[in-house]
Amino acid sequence: MDDTIMDPLERMLAERACERLLVDFIHRLDLGEPGSVAELFTPDGYWHWPHGDRRVEGREALRRYFASRPADRLSRRLMTNILVTVESPTTARSVSYLTTYRVDGYTGGMTEPRLPVGIGHYEDTFRKVDGSWLLHGRTVFLPFGADTERLPSATSPAGNQN
Repeated sequence: MDDTIMDPLERMLAERACERLLVDFIHRLDLGEPGSVAELFTPDGYWHWPHGDRRVEGREALRRYFASRPADRLSRRLMTNILVTVESPTTARSVSYLTTYRVDGYTGGMTEPRLPVGIGHYEDTFRKVDGSWLLHGRTVFLPFGADTERLPSATSPAGNQN
């Protein structure tokens, strides 16, 4: 971005606000209330997976989608290499890498580590709305992916080795 369009300090603050938004997103999915992720999007925001051409659009649809996550899901996402590019005082975009570890059937305690179920990157767009930066669009690219494993139940012969 041209420094004549935006003060360098304002650009840096915008970059940091967008980075913080991405980290908040991951924390809400893994450690908080998944349905609250929708609050981080603009009202017309979207989540898109080009593979399979899936798209969830609009804050309420996003809230329903993320809130439908299985209650017994354990996940941890690692985000790295977050590169935010501010395009104007009210728009930005970013690219970041992700690694996702996830199992269903989690009942507590510690479980043996698994291989990641997804490795890829996000391409995000942001808008500044009423003084706050929000996600407008998130597209996920997963060149490495697998189905989510379901842990055996504690009552099955194999048991859950927590």
